[in-house]
Amino acid sequence: MKKEVVVSEKGAGALHRRHPWVFSGAIREVRGYPALGDTVDIIDEKNNWLASGAYSPSSRIRVRVWTFSPSEKVDANFFVQRIQSAAMVRAGLYPNGSVTALRLVAGEADGLPGLIVDRYDRVAVCQFQSAGVERWKGAIVEALARLPGIESVYERSDASVRKKEGLSLQTGLLYGPEPPEMMDIQEGRVRFRIDIRSGHKTGFYLDQRESRARVMGCSNGMRVLNAFSYTGGFGIAALVGGACSVVNMDTSRPSLDMAEVNARLNGCCPDRMENVEGNAFQLLRGFRSDGRLFDLVVLDPPKFAESRIQLPKAARGYKDINMLGMQVLAPGGLLFTYSCSGAMEQDLFQKIVADAALDAGRQGRILRRMEQGPDHPVSLNFPEGNYLKGLMIQMD
Repeated sequence: MKKEVVVSEKGAGALHRRHPWVFSGAIREVRGYPALGDTVDIIDEKNNWLASGAYSPSSRIRVRVWTFSPSEKVDANFFVQRIQSAAMVRAGLYPNGSVTALRLVAGEADGLPGLIVDRYDRVAVCQFQSAGVERWKGAIVEALARLPGIESVYERSDASVRKKEGLSLQTGLLYGPEPPEMMDIQEGRVRFRIDIRSGHKTGFYLDQRESRARVMGCSNGMRVLNAFSYTGGFGIAALVGGACSVVNMDTSRPSLDMAEVNARLNGCCPDRMENVEGNAFQLLRGFRSDGRLFDLVVLDPPKFAESRIQLPKAARGYKDINMLGMQVLAPGGLLFTYSCSGAMEQDLFQKIVADAALDAGRQGRILRRMEQGPDHPVSLNFPEGNYLKGLMIQMD
């Protein structure tokens, strides 16, 4: 018996617009008893074929589309072709070895929903976030191993989103020799040391590469505050760019210790950098009380909203942190502020930041909007992929 999912008229409409998700509420009937990760045909209520995708019985996203072409078979060769195509998209983005770490596969944007692959030099680090890519993990690893220059494939499937798919958390080596405990990567003029085993995400926030370069270009002679600093990415870029001083602020002492390593790796004077451990909201209130001011402030907090339901609470958090950031920013200073919450739309984020300025008693102008780099592409039919929103603001 064929494994099929029958969708409602509304669900069919979304698929006609090439949106790659089928939500549970759009499903009218499931036929053929598909198991977790099985490939199913998606049809409308008149039995017209619409797409094929991976079935996930526990997830609100019940089916993630593999293909809208009836002639395209989902097999091992399918994944070879998709991964090679993704690699070709990135080819030439960063010539002459100026960048040695980038996103190699970006989920839905590369026709592989639920799969994230970041390349750190000769190591591919994967996150299998959905039932479909988990089902085809072996074929995906083989396809990655065929790419020129890839020596090891390492798994970091430890994101909580796997639990929504009915999957357990997994990490470890999938192919090739064990990667080193620490790796150094190049990002233009800056080098970073990363830990792919226990670092955030797959080891580093590659999506902020262009923004780090922008901060570096604006930092000469500046007093810089880097809140939610992790291992110091923005702060190190600012030091390389000529900042007279940098304060990195994070709740994790090991991350701040790695920021010190990164400073030394780039030949930065340790006297120009201060690492402060603690809650950014509380620390900023303390700086405000002390009258401490900065010429450039970076606010790159973790995701405040996992879903639209959490947006009201997240909005309060974004407003508070931006108000505090503005209150420690010197007149004429630059604010780089971000949201990585996919549920947060650009217009709403701008409104929240504008409201924060009102509460801070400040006025500002947007000089530039920022988002993830070109190695993190966004499908025209999947705007949810444009998760990173940023504003470069000059405050009066």
